[in-house]
Amino acid sequence: MRDAVIVEAVRTPIGKRNGGLASVHPADLSAQVLIALTQRSGIDPAIVDDVIWGCVNQVGEQTFDLARTAALSAGWPESVPGTTVDRQCGSSQQAVHFAAAGVIAGHYDMVVAGGVESMTRVPMGSTMIANPLGQRYIERYGVEFPNQGIGAEEIADRWGLSRAQLDEFSLESHEKAARATDEGRFQDQIVPVPTVEGLISIDEGIRRGSTVTKLATLAPAFRPDGCITAANSSQISDGAAALLITSSENAERLGLRPLARIHTAVLAALSPMPMLHAPMPATEKALAKSGLQLTDIGAFEVNEAFASVPLAWLKDIGADPALLNPLGGAIALGHPLGGSGARLMTTLVHHMRDENIRYGLQTMCEGGGQANATILELL
Repeated sequence: MRDAVIVEAVRTPIGKRNGGLASVHPADLSAQVLIALTQRSGIDPAIVDDVIWGCVNQVGEQTFDLARTAALSAGWPESVPGTTVDRQCGSSQQAVHFAAAGVIAGHYDMVVAGGVESMTRVPMGSTMIANPLGQRYIERYGVEFPNQGIGAEEIADRWGLSRAQLDEFSLESHEKAARATDEGRFQDQIVPVPTVEGLISIDEGIRRGSTVTKLATLAPAFRPDGCITAANSSQISDGAAALLITSSENAERLGLRPLARIHTAVLAALSPMPMLHAPMPATEKALAKSGLQLTDIGAFEVNEAFASVPLAWLKDIGADPALLNPLGGAIALGHPLGGSGARLMTTLVHHMRDENIRYGLQTMCEGGGQANATILELL
């Protein structure tokens, strides 16, 4: 049976909203990681069977099949096709799942999976202006559209998480990301991006020197009596990430050394209210399908959409907190929606390689009450 392996994984630095990457068109931002994949692997881009690209707000500069535009912007041959995927925040993780399935089935020999979001140039919610859901949610859930911030508050309530716990987790995310940056842990995965203001090569969202006392002064963002603030929520960001996926046989034929095998890939879905708790059943489903135990997993990447999400996941799943988001997460690094799944996987596979970790698991909450979960096996 064919398998699917990752032979390269790269990302751009993550830019703050209106920050260093604000001048870069999302197709050009995507092109930077596509070019890096071919340069690092040495493959001819003409052998890429497809580019599967995650993007949430597919409007304006991110419309008209951004995957295809990105491949052309990278200077790749016109023979390379592309398709764009929207599974909300998990879009580029889903792109990896589609790519792996295509390789295993024999439809692809070489495929690129990843994603992008320029939240500066195409603001969050832009597609809702043209296509409101409105009555569809009112009839079933009593609201015009489920609010993720309120969902994060409901998760904190349901799992008994305090404001202090959320702020402490957020501070740790920044501290871990700052330490990883200082130690050069992101250097191999980051592709510097040329801009009109110079080369951007470092994640811009990391805040140093904060304290829980400072974080406690921020007002709640979604509910007057709530605990979700700007500090314990993910950052609005710009960025892209991509992975080169093939089979073991094809990698050997081309002289490529795989980083990891895509061992297991699953989906889960629950009610859109409170929306953000599907990573729990997704994790359980991935473990059951893989035949692995929780203790077999040496690293977990759980997207920090809000601090309440990974903390509730920890309480529910019972994983070792020391193995969760060891290099920081979206609270510190940022959350460029359509690119985040591939960013997490890029960070995970490099961390697994650096620390010789055999199995790693990634999961993330998604709009509409869904979640992807992926288990990687180091090769």
